Amino acid sequence: MDNATAETIALQALAYLVSEEETLRGFLGQTGVSADDMRSRAGNAEFLGGILDFLFEQDERLIAFCNRTSISPEQAQNARSALPGATLPM
Repeated sequence: MDNATAETIALQALAYLVSEEETLRGFLGQTGVSADDMRSRAGNAEFLGGILDFLFEQDERLIAFCNRTSISPEQAQNARSALPGATLPM
């Protein structure tokens, strides 16, 4: 997967995250990132990878994102692998 496609999927994950209040609170609490940080870092590929990492931590989160966006878990996984900061083979 090319970086542009991976970043597009990750931006969709970010949009999903901010639309889900409870999930967003969990992300903000876990990472210490503020809403302002999220806005300023939305164009940062490594930050976007972290958004996908957060979704992958719980199957329910990932499935809800995939269902909402019609992105398959495999596509999300490929996007994560294509972005900087991926440490585990997916």
